[in-house]
Amino acid sequence: MKIVFNRQEICNAVAPLMCAVSGKSTLTAVEGILFEAKEDNTCVLTTFDLEKGVRIVIEAEVQQPGCYIINAQKFVQTIRVMEGQTVTLTVNEKLGAEIVSANSSHKMNALAGADFPEIPRLTSQNGFTIKQGVLKEMLSKVMYAMGVNDQRPVLNGCHIKIVDNTLYLVSCDSFKLAKCNVTTEIGSLSAQNTSDFSFIIPSKTVNELYRMLDSDEEATVTVYTSRKNIIFDLDQMIFFSRLIDGDYIDYNRIIMTTHRITVCVDRAVLIGALERAALVTEERIAGSVRSHVKLAVSGDYLKISATSTAGSTYEELYVEHEGDDLIIAFNNRYLIDSLRACTADRVKLSMTSPLSSINIEPCEQQEDKELFLLLPVRMKD
Repeated sequence: MKIVFNRQEICNAVAPLMCAVSGKSTLTAVEGILFEAKEDNTCVLTTFDLEKGVRIVIEAEVQQPGCYIINAQKFVQTIRVMEGQTVTLTVNEKLGAEIVSANSSHKMNALAGADFPEIPRLTSQNGFTIKQGVLKEMLSKVMYAMGVNDQRPVLNGCHIKIVDNTLYLVSCDSFKLAKCNVTTEIGSLSAQNTSDFSFIIPSKTVNELYRMLDSDEEATVTVYTSRKNIIFDLDQMIFFSRLIDGDYIDYNRIIMTTHRITVCVDRAVLIGALERAALVTEERIAGSVRSHVKLAVSGDYLKISATSTAGSTYEELYVEHEGDDLIIAFNNRYLIDSLRACTADRVKLSMTSPLSSINIEPCEQQEDKELFLLLPVRMKD
C-alpha cells in the first residue's frame, strides 16, 4: 500500500478519529487507524474501540491500494511534527510502515487490515434526519445530568425519543434530572414511514457527538438506528456507537408537579452569586470536605450562604416569592450546572420542603419546554 496525503488534510482528518481509539484494550488492532486505500484515489480511515467508532473518507493519491492498521498515537504524533506539504504512507508485505515527508522519514510496524474488529453495518432503512444545530442545542441542556458509573446502566446515557416532529431528551442520575423537548422538522427514513423512535445513547458517545455536531442552522445529520447500534452520518464523517439496552426509567413519575413555594429570579444574577459561593464550597484544602450551599427564602429575598474550612460567604438577592419561607441546601456545583442548562433569562425555582426535590424551569415557559430537577442535601446545622 502506498498513499500520498496532503499533510494538513490528513492532520484535520485524524483529529476526530482519536475519540474512538482505545488505549486500554488487550486487542492491539483497536489502538490503530484502519487505512483502506482504494483505486479511485480515496482513502477510508476508521477507528473503533468496540463501543464507538468513526469513519472518514478523504481524497489522496493512491499509488498502490491496500488495507492496513497503523498505531493511531504514533501516526498522529509523527505527521504533526513533520514539515512537508505532503505525507507519503507506505506499507510493505512484511507489515513494515514508513511515513515520509520532505526530508524526514519514520518507520513503524503495521497490522493486517483483516485484524481490525468487525464494525456495525453503517446503513439502515430505519432512521431520520434532523438539523445539527437543533440536536446540539438540545444535548447541551441535558448532558450535565447523565450518569457516569450508575449501577442502573440505562442512566449512564441520554434517552432520546421522537414522536411525530417532536424531539424529547432526558438524562438523569441519582441527584439530578434534565428534560427538554422541541418541535422541529424531522425527516423519516423508515420503510414503514413511521416517525417514532426511542433509544438510549451512552454518555461517552453523547460527549463526542456534541463536539462533532455543527451549530450551523442549515447543516443536517442523518441518524440510522438498529436494535443495538446508532449511526450518525455527518457528510464526510460517520460516527457510530452501541446503544444502551433496556427501558428508560419512568421519569415523569419522579417529577413533582405541585409545589407550595415558588421563587422567580434572574438566572445570571443567581449563577453569579453561586459562583462566588463556590470559592468557599469548592476550596480544596487537605482534609476538608466540600460543603453545601444554603438557600434561605424569606419574604422577597433569597439568602445564599456557605461555610467550610476555607471560610464563609453570604449574599442576598431580591426575588419574586410566593408561598412559605424555606431553608434548603444543595450541592453547589450541581445547582450551577442545572441553572446554566436552562436558557431563560429568568428562572422559577419550585420547592416544597428541605428534603424534597426542586424544579428549575423558565418563569415564562416557552414552546421549547425544559425542566431541571435537583435533589437537596441534608443540612448538618
